[in-house]
Amino acid sequence: MSRETNRIEYKRQLSEELDLEKEVIAFLNKEGGIIYIGIDNDGTVVGVQDVDHDMLKIKDRIKNNIQPSVMGLFDVVEEEREEKTVIKIIVAGGSEKPYFKKKYGMTEKGCFIRIGTASEPMPQKMIEELFSKRTRTSLRNIPSPRQDLTFEQLRIYYEEKKKPLNKNFLKNLELLTDGNQLNYAAYLMADENGLSVKVARYRGMDRVNLLENNEYGYCSLVKATKSVLDKINIENATYARITSKERIEKRLWDEVALREAIINAMVHNDYSREIPPKFEIFSDRIEITSAGSLPEGISEEDFFDGVSVPKNKELMRIFRDLELVEQLGSGIPRILHAYGKESFRFMDNFTRISFPVDKEVQSALEEQARDQVTDQVSDQVTPQVTPQVTPQVTPQVSDQVKDLLKVMTHEHTRRELQEMLQLTDREYFRKEYLIKAIDGGFVTLTIPDKPNSSKQKYRLTQKGENLKKVLSNEGI
Repeated sequence: MSRETNRIEYKRQLSEELDLEKEVIAFLNKEGGIIYIGIDNDGTVVGVQDVDHDMLKIKDRIKNNIQPSVMGLFDVVEEEREEKTVIKIIVAGGSEKPYFKKKYGMTEKGCFIRIGTASEPMPQKMIEELFSKRTRTSLRNIPSPRQDLTFEQLRIYYEEKKKPLNKNFLKNLELLTDGNQLNYAAYLMADENGLSVKVARYRGMDRVNLLENNEYGYCSLVKATKSVLDKINIENATYARITSKERIEKRLWDEVALREAIINAMVHNDYSREIPPKFEIFSDRIEITSAGSLPEGISEEDFFDGVSVPKNKELMRIFRDLELVEQLGSGIPRILHAYGKESFRFMDNFTRISFPVDKEVQSALEEQARDQVTDQVSDQVTPQVTPQVTPQVTPQVSDQVKDLLKVMTHEHTRRELQEMLQLTDREYFRKEYLIKAIDGGFVTLTIPDKPNSSKQKYRLTQKGENLKKVLSNEGI
């Protein structure tokens, strides 16, 4: 059985006697860690009886009994161990140390720190030193340059996840300063702001020949992030190879690692410098650059070992609410699994992630493009063949279905598709667009056995992808 370490703590069960807050505070004041509920001190898995009740209780205690606010710095998830369910509390290192029990304040009875496998009271001298160094440049403490902000886009995204915002959402999401002004996190989440995120594409391996420069922004950071994800997903071309047994698909870049890198850059960028992240596509690689380097006191070794100190906990909390981020600390391991440590470069003021293209996919796509050119030349020589192609593909497909296929790039919710098509009538969209596309075999559900699931999304089938290409080639 595994034992407790300086970053792992086991607790048999959640009870009133368990000083959970002390353990969480100790990790917040260090480099973070994990607390398991349902595992004995010796590593024996006993499980948790009422998981949902205990998870709600844990979230409530951490949220209400610890200061400064730790929202965005912890995650509570269930996990299977030896066919038993346990609760995993993931705690990141905080940037506003010292953290303390609200009841006792910044005293030795309220502040704790992890030493070895134990959570010990923090000496008063250390408390005072940490307080004097406390980060005061967090987004929460920087007033927004505008106070006339609206948040309709954010409301839509929360409603889509069945988490409607109430009248106190500005306070609950920490979008206000201590002086009750809208803060910089609010500015980034507002319907209109001055943030512009660029996605550039170059010819060759340097920045000499710019082919395309797309700009996303001046809107909620969530919407800008989704736009960047959509654009780069299109650039991340797929090559399909069909064997006698299966269809094998590969992309220029690992799509899981790429998504994590994009979201990581958007969430952890140092916006206090008013420099947004940028995304650059070259013939041999994609580079993602964000402002800010490693947090103070964190080495590269710590970073790759899983030490997590979120730069913008307010943004992290919102992105997790909207399921753009899965669980705290999960992004970097996914990137490392696909590309390794060499994909990261830490500079004095910036962090850059670079993913090389898959050479096999690139070569196959280039060969495919050459074949298409050859086919086009052949068609021009024997034009009598051309009229036989189009009538077989498009006449039986409605204009509504064609319009739907043209806007789909990856997996979309029903609301996202309606927004892209600028349709307000949900029932009309469902009957004339979605159902007809599904019945025609062009679109499929991501959760087919639960068609009414709140997490339901829609994506193109291979038949839909093929028709979309035909429509694009025909200029329809």
